Amino acid sequence: MSVLIKNGRIVTATDDYHADIFIQDSTVSLIGRDLVIDASHTIDAAGKLVIPGGIDPHTHLELPFGGTTTSDTFETGTRAAAYGGTTCVIDFAVQTRGTSTLEALDTWHAKAAGTTAIDYSFHMIITDMPEHRMPEMRRLADEGVTSYKLFMAYPGAMLSDDGTIFRTMRKAGEDGTLVCMHAENGIVIDELIKIALSEGHIEPKQHALTRPTRLEAEGTHRALAIAEVARAPVYIVHLSAYDSLKELRDAQARGVMAHAETCPQYLLLDIDAYDEPGFDGAKYVLTPPLREKWNQDELWTGLRAGNLNVISTDHCPFCLKEQKEIGKDDFSKIPNGGPGIENRMSLIYHYGVNKRRIGLNRFVELTSTSPAKIFGLFPRKGTIAVGSDADIVIFDPEHEETISYYNSKTHHMNVDYNAFEGMKVKGFTETVLSRGKIVVDKGEYLGRPGDGMFIKRGPYGGAYQPVAEQYRLETPGFRPAAE
Repeated sequence: MSVLIKNGRIVTATDDYHADIFIQDSTVSLIGRDLVIDASHTIDAAGKLVIPGGIDPHTHLELPFGGTTTSDTFETGTRAAAYGGTTCVIDFAVQTRGTSTLEALDTWHAKAAGTTAIDYSFHMIITDMPEHRMPEMRRLADEGVTSYKLFMAYPGAMLSDDGTIFRTMRKAGEDGTLVCMHAENGIVIDELIKIALSEGHIEPKQHALTRPTRLEAEGTHRALAIAEVARAPVYIVHLSAYDSLKELRDAQARGVMAHAETCPQYLLLDIDAYDEPGFDGAKYVLTPPLREKWNQDELWTGLRAGNLNVISTDHCPFCLKEQKEIGKDDFSKIPNGGPGIENRMSLIYHYGVNKRRIGLNRFVELTSTSPAKIFGLFPRKGTIAVGSDADIVIFDPEHEETISYYNSKTHHMNVDYNAFEGMKVKGFTETVLSRGKIVVDKGEYLGRPGDGMFIKRGPYGGAYQPVAEQYRLETPGFRPAAE
């Protein structure tokens, strides 16, 4: 199949120009002015933006958590992502404590294979990593899983001790891979939860009150310090508050190889959402929780300044009915997570670009190019260039919608509410190509389960030289653990 996109304004992280794009099979074959080519399908993109498909590096599809499982499957979640202009997700496989991470990878492959609407890859959540299993990390990398996630939260389930974190970071540094950190002091948070429940506080807002920003900042500081000593890169997931951002800035100023993401919920929603009537505040029980509104301006500043590198969604949906209600009498039992995989591109375009918080190139960088580079997908994905995968979005900057669970144009996620209910956006995905195949055309889904494929990712940052080797050359006397 071949596609010719005519008359569009092509925008990447670095470029902004008018040209035509010819796609042959799955890749971009030619870019030029006034192309005259006989193609199977021609798209007139006059007046539209032609941008790289979004990459969401933080999703949880079919994730068992809190006595239930996230409501979006790989089929429904990736289809909703496609509607919104995202053409690749990196989901999280989960290792059960005491078992092999390679077994976990097989389990997640079985869940996703033949079901996804768009391409996908995996991080590996590591719950324990004794020394005799350390070689698994290299084997995961050989399978294209070049990033791992560890938790400082959820004692007894996900939490890793500092020794495991250091050991894993050091090995990642040697291999040229990357550790993602959920940075919160889960031990102290558990104590705060016990105090709240003992005093009879069961309402959803207590989730936020028992997870203060200082404990996220403490976890962030500790994760960055361990990475610094391990001489390894680190990626802080879902950074939500100024306190943590300050720790990140300080570490970056010291030369720590530190990256971080934030999410639309932290940029656009605030702690007052927990005050919705009845049990509706449970819709916003996610981790970290929503913060005081003033943090939002600080996060936007961090995005402009380059301290924050990525806007992901942490899409982790649980229906309010039946699932969130598990915690109706105890806020600590509410499954943590919220939806967002579909609405990210429009939200960030409207509240970022239209509101003059970020520029158009930066919008593309934050939602596509930067995650592609950090997680070993670039230049195959994350840009529009000859030879790159034809993951392309035709984006209408004038199209207005109101995001709502009740709006069939803005909600295809398999969850019974929308976290951004009632928000008006100007800028909307019109047509989506995934590796050259049109999967969404003018709001109509044309794809089918299995259109997506698993993508093996390369080393951290696209660098072919392991981080430890860089230090060997740059730091006299440094010897990797392998020696």
